[in-house]
Amino acid sequence: MCWIQMITTIFLLSAMMLGGSNAQLSATFYAKTCPNVSTIVRTVLQQAQQNDIWIFPKIVRLHFHDCFVNGCDASLLLNGTNSEKTATPNLSTDGYAVVDDIKTALEKACPRVVSCADILALAAQISVSLGGGPSWKVPLGRRDSPSAHLEGIGGIPSAHDSLVNIAARFKSVGLDSTDLVALSGVHTFGRARCAAFMDRLYNFNNVSGKIDPTLNVTYAKALQQRCPKGGDVTSLIDLDEQTSLTFDNKYFLNLQNRRGLLQSDQELFSTNGAETVTIVNRFASSQKQFFDSFAKAMIKMGNISPLTGSNGQIRLDCRKIN
Repeated sequence: MCWIQMITTIFLLSAMMLGGSNAQLSATFYAKTCPNVSTIVRTVLQQAQQNDIWIFPKIVRLHFHDCFVNGCDASLLLNGTNSEKTATPNLSTDGYAVVDDIKTALEKACPRVVSCADILALAAQISVSLGGGPSWKVPLGRRDSPSAHLEGIGGIPSAHDSLVNIAARFKSVGLDSTDLVALSGVHTFGRARCAAFMDRLYNFNNVSGKIDPTLNVTYAKALQQRCPKGGDVTSLIDLDEQTSLTFDNKYFLNLQNRRGLLQSDQELFSTNGAETVTIVNRFASSQKQFFDSFAKAMIKMGNISPLTGSNGQIRLDCRKIN
């Protein structure tokens, strides 16, 4: 074999190997191996919602917190001494038992086929849809991380972050300003602990007695009644005071009225000169534009550093490696 042929052969073999370990995600990934995957996930979620009316936003939050730490690889779900669950941003996450139920149902129907990472991505989409939001085709084919990434927990945006910091976090994973505003719109349903915003009510910018000036005064007083000084900081408050169980665009109307519960949300509208202000106004006036942008942003977020091909594993139990 001549040198040119040898080099060509080596190149082709290398390309094939790389293709096997970095395969692209596809909405039809399980078409032959687990054709009923979406139906199974939907059924479990609908059953879970009968026992927990807040399960849809809880599931979506798990997907968010997983993707922002080393990519969408289900590392968040792992138990253990170095579990991401034990880190401060994840102490208030919930819904793990329902993920287990989905995994159990899928293992019964399609053993050793569907990854926990794909469960999170698909369950998030179905949760949004069941909550009244948009539907989209979820690219699938992720594999599960063989370890947690506690060291990367700082990648999760904080409710106390400034717009500059949050935008930087999103940009670092390939998400732009439209993605940032659209994905923040997930706070149109769900709840947050008092601890996530009490500084806005009593100690804004570390000034004792100061209320965040971007917060509607009437709304601030109502929140002080619900989250009094010295009270239970784990008490839960609706993120959207009007339709907290429905996925709609009311969140953006709240921002326009300075009734965003979290500082990180309100800053999208109240930061002078920020390009996010125009996007908030656009989504407030058109639920369709919000839904379309949210679906696109969720697909982009779901594509953050997935393990594919021969990388990672398909966990049999989402809480532990094989």
